[in-house]
Amino acid sequence: MEILGYIAAALIGISLGLVGGGGSILTVPVLVYIFHIQPKLATSYSLFIVGSTSLAGAVNNYIRGWVDLRTALLFGASSISTVFLTRKFIIPAVPERIVTLGSFTVTASLLTMVLFAVLMLMAAWSMIRKKGATITEKHKLTGIRAITTLLCYGICVGLVTGLLGAGGGFLIIPTLVLMVGLPMKKAIGTSLMIIAMNSLLGFTGDLGQVDMDWKLLLTLTAIAIAGIFAGSTIGKKIPGEKLRKGFGWFVLVMGVYILVRELW
Repeated sequence: MEILGYIAAALIGISLGLVGGGGSILTVPVLVYIFHIQPKLATSYSLFIVGSTSLAGAVNNYIRGWVDLRTALLFGASSISTVFLTRKFIIPAVPERIVTLGSFTVTASLLTMVLFAVLMLMAAWSMIRKKGATITEKHKLTGIRAITTLLCYGICVGLVTGLLGAGGGFLIIPTLVLMVGLPMKKAIGTSLMIIAMNSLLGFTGDLGQVDMDWKLLLTLTAIAIAGIFAGSTIGKKIPGEKLRKGFGWFVLVMGVYILVRELW
């Protein structure tokens, strides 16, 4: 079973390299169902794996001139603080047994996985239905409106990352393309930078609060980093649209599987 987990780690990196997001949505299910890590701890592991992998991809894209640092820092101004505060104060305060309805008990682990499944369905729908994103002057935001929009979206992405350990690339990239007006390649590189900042700084909020299996964590991270460079290479040879849709269907099936497994 662990071999499947290592393969999945490579897929996480490949997806991040191809489309700047999506792959991180697999990290928590892989950790929970293959490596049998408790969901709350799995979200912490996910922050490190996704953050480190995205950072490697962001540096690679920055060298090529495909990262808009100003936009990344502006978006990160609200998202980073939201992730850190969520991991530092909200997550530790959530009790394991949240509420009991008759014979059915809603636990923190159950709620985490159900919310994650819903997020996977949203990400899958975004990847499956999305056609080539184009920018028009009608959509592009400027001035104070652009700054306010980025800050608000940053808070939303920060909550997703902080609560579930997912990078939120499927939320970030449409914002950067359709509202900021970045070209797709630069949007992908900038998305990786934002995900890296959010995830790694969010992970620092967990340090000292949980015991880490660093050997497993570093092994999966190394495989995912190798995957992100492979994804960048594959993207030059295979149309990203087909790969994104295929991956979207896979994420959709996984999301449905998690819902069925956790609720029934």
